Amino acid sequence: MNIHEYQAKQLLSQRGVSVPPGGVCATAEKAKAMAAKLFAQGYKRVIVKSQIHAGGRGKGTFKNGGQGGVRFCENSAEVYANAKAMLGKVLVTRQTDSAGRKVHKVLVEAALTVNREIFLAVILDRATSLPMIMVSSAGGMDIEEVAAKHPEQIFREPIDPAVGMMPYQARKIAIALNLPNELIPEATTLLLGVYQTWWECEATLVEINPLHVVEHINGDKDLVAVDGKITLDDNALYRHPELQELRDLAEESLLEIEASNYNLSYIKLEGNIACMVNGAGLAMATMDIIKFYGGLPANFLDVGGGAKSQQVSAAFNIILNDSNVRAILINIFGGIMQCDIIALGLVTAMKEAQLSLPVVVRLEGTNADIARQIIADSGLPVITATTLADAAEKAVHAADQHVVTPA
Repeated sequence: MNIHEYQAKQLLSQRGVSVPPGGVCATAEKAKAMAAKLFAQGYKRVIVKSQIHAGGRGKGTFKNGGQGGVRFCENSAEVYANAKAMLGKVLVTRQTDSAGRKVHKVLVEAALTVNREIFLAVILDRATSLPMIMVSSAGGMDIEEVAAKHPEQIFREPIDPAVGMMPYQARKIAIALNLPNELIPEATTLLLGVYQTWWECEATLVEINPLHVVEHINGDKDLVAVDGKITLDDNALYRHPELQELRDLAEESLLEIEASNYNLSYIKLEGNIACMVNGAGLAMATMDIIKFYGGLPANFLDVGGGAKSQQVSAAFNIILNDSNVRAILINIFGGIMQCDIIALGLVTAMKEAQLSLPVVVRLEGTNADIARQIIADSGLPVITATTLADAAEKAVHAADQHVVTPA
């Protein structure tokens, strides 16, 4: 589950991580009032940041023609004007699709004097199955680009989850970043707080990019999380009702929300061949082979290993509510999941929907023969396939041949 920047900063701040002074606002009037407080405290500039679940906001474009979802302001009047220009508007960035995201809130913060930019993240390293702290002096840049061109600029420190992050490790990281001696205590507190946030919130990612070495009004230097991104593990949310409250349904696709109601793993994509698969690995392979044969998947949809007929029917209806879909590929390998259960759900859903889209079905495994007979007896115009390659090829062809009937 993704959360907003301002929410990530609240979680970090609760654990001792310094963040810029300011607050989130839902109206231009409140943004102006927040800015007035900051200017009264002696800050020279204020930054207004659109709050959406996507990066690249600073270089984003509003659909009404405005440029930049992150803007610096010299006075309260500018803050009001920029907040008004952002709120209620749709922002498109490199991390959104072409539809963009509507801005419902802005974060108004003091713009501090910056001396250095640092990248900091806590992830789960799949190679070692350990939490990993990653830092780089190349803050503010795309870390993938840094890793590709300058891997020596990335410092990694594995953490033993049995004991957690130790202060000596935090000091080791601070020294690796060549921070001045006077900032080592602040860096230690911040790094321990960032790891604590990752651990206690059961996050899959905590990223601060950039982490700034800043100079405050009184001349003191400090480390401040200027940006913050946290992704929470959906599977652990039942243990954290306080984190469930951070979910913003306005940032999610209506189809994804519907899928979550049935415990289905669904992600909408921009292609036109819908996929319904049991198992995340098989779903990824299915999308890959659709691409191999020249098609584009419309979604990732994993019904799981123990889906019931009702869930299958719900999954099918979610697919049908995507107006981009031109063909449906159903790829089921029956292990724990029985193919006949899938077949019953499909037949029910297709009959209820009075389906006009071509459907390609590949069923293998437990009760596959029974499932094929159920589909054959249904009288529905289903295209059967024997192998995954055969199914993908037929789905791509069906999508290319399907004629959309004007509404």
